[in-house]
Amino acid sequence: MDWGLDTSALLRIATQQPADLAARVTDRIQSILDGGATVCVSDLVVFEAYYALQHSYHATKAEAITAILAISRQPGFKFSETAISALSRPNADRMSPGLIDRMIAGEYAARGLRVLSCEKDFRRLEGTEVVGD
Repeated sequence: MDWGLDTSALLRIATQQPADLAARVTDRIQSILDGGATVCVSDLVVFEAYYALQHSYHATKAEAITAILAISRQPGFKFSETAISALSRPNADRMSPGLIDRMIAGEYAARGLRVLSCEKDFRRLEGTEVVGD
């Protein structure tokens, strides 16, 4: 049986804080992987971790992206193609639209949908329509 990872567990892996809980999470994930299962990380968990790393752990955008991307590259972890694409872009921390908006647009595109937004930066993305001034 595959498992889904919650934001709290992803943050323990990313920050290694608190150390005792991070070690227990890491050990449990290793036992899941040793059993042949995959650990899936939803886009919502990526969003939450991205913001939590910045606001609760005082990481820069670049540090948050690097930490999440490093976990996504570990064997047995499965992130969406949309998340991997957005996290892997050069200068992902300085792009406009930002990481979260790119993941939103990417998820919709993967489902064959267009995006309607009021955010001007969405004009830079294919398959979007911006309503507003």
